[in-house]
Amino acid sequence: MNTTTDAILTGALAAIWLTAGLLADGLPVARSAAELRRRAGLLSILVGGGAAVFVAVPVVASALPGSSAAPTAALLAAVPALVVLTATVRRLTQVRRGAGAFATAPQAPVPPGLRAAAAHPLVAAPLQVTGLAALVGLPIAVGVVRVPGSEVTGIAITVVGMAVVATGVRHALRHSRLSVRAVAPLKPAPKQLASRLL
Repeated sequence: MNTTTDAILTGALAAIWLTAGLLADGLPVARSAAELRRRAGLLSILVGGGAAVFVAVPVVASALPGSSAAPTAALLAAVPALVVLTATVRRLTQVRRGAGAFATAPQAPVPPGLRAAAAHPLVAAPLQVTGLAALVGLPIAVGVVRVPGSEVTGIAITVVGMAVVATGVRHALRHSRLSVRAVAPLKPAPKQLASRLL
């Protein structure tokens, strides 16, 4: 068993996705449109790098002699990574294009609608869940936890499930709070109402 190689591969996978999750968490608080565009671009590069590591794990594991636990460990993060590649990448592209519309005024503040789009739960939550799942896969890759047949596996699945729910709720609440600011007021202001009556 190539424990060192498995640890390096799974550690690289976890590091890239955790970094992407942290960067995505700060996406809605960008101070300017140019900064938002730069962060969204960097996030897209990290997603591409994370996808490349996913491909590299089974290739490297099959090229080395002996058994490898890295592909099994990487499978934990495969499902949320598919959500990232199908939903998050599209939303990141929309945010980057929306911020790119302010290329002539790079210091322009981020519009509330664009800030709400950057805070959408399908942007940050799948990235953070993928990073968490890759981190949980690290003990499997090192050989501390055996899958299946370990009592720790059930505990890990429960903890990850609770973390996924907490992450999803947190991002949904954040998006909801920022979306309210992006919606135009439903009632006319008192001055506008008075002018209409006159």
